[in-house]
Amino acid sequence: MFDYDEAFSRNLGWLTPDEQTRMRRARVAVAGMGGAGGVHVQGLARLGVGAFNLTDFDHFELANFNRQAGAAMSTIGQPKVEVMRAFALDVNPECDVRVFGEGLNAGNLGDYLEGVDVLIDAIDFFANDLRPLLYQEARARGIPVVCSAPLAAGASLIVFLPGGMPFEAYFGFDGCDDVTRAVRFLVGMSPRLPQRHYLAYPEIVDFVKRRVPSLGMGCQFTAGMAATATMKLLLGRGPVAGAPITHQYDAYLGRHYRCWRPGGYRNPLQKLAERIVISRLDME
Repeated sequence: MFDYDEAFSRNLGWLTPDEQTRMRRARVAVAGMGGAGGVHVQGLARLGVGAFNLTDFDHFELANFNRQAGAAMSTIGQPKVEVMRAFALDVNPECDVRVFGEGLNAGNLGDYLEGVDVLIDAIDFFANDLRPLLYQEARARGIPVVCSAPLAAGASLIVFLPGGMPFEAYFGFDGCDDVTRAVRFLVGMSPRLPQRHYLAYPEIVDFVKRRVPSLGMGCQFTAGMAATATMKLLLGRGPVAGAPITHQYDAYLGRHYRCWRPGGYRNPLQKLAERIVISRLDME
């Protein structure tokens, strides 16, 4: 028989009993069940989060096997959001899981964020038409947004706090084409671009065709960073640095990078990083 207190008792020590109860009452929205989103659900479910709003319109396929939680021979062709919903309920049968299997759009963002304490952005790297709308709705509702991206053998983290720097001021998507938005999203998440030094097969990268490589260990790192930031936000446990501050850990290089970019995409260092990416993509 399932017993919540016993199931998550090993969290105690790092969490107090009262804090574990607060995790039990929290609702977290995870947008996207791909490389990052699925492992976010795994980590937060095992942290004892009691309610989720999950969304994804895609199905598992062979190309997901190297990195995505839930991707296996037994789940090929199954909706990602239903597989991860089943996982959350398998870990915590008491969990309240709402699913949005058709994905997100301007018409359902309000419903998706209803009652949510923290939003985690794990939508596709190239979904940059939807992303600003999602952040705007969250900001209007006073919901902090955690964005953690897998980057090669590591991950980065940025948090948008309700009273802090807004999404558009940091990334500068307005009026840009799809490729420029993708470049700015990459540079915004990884201002120092340390992973560029060990990209072994650059020919595979194609922003026009929306193709970028991704490693399983990067997804695991991103889940740890996102879950930790989410836990701190839910519990009010110490400060969480918001945009324009990013954190990136690269396990391949064994280095942590903390970047402060006032002005966001307008910052001269961000503009330099953007030019570096464009030159690597041979788009000039």
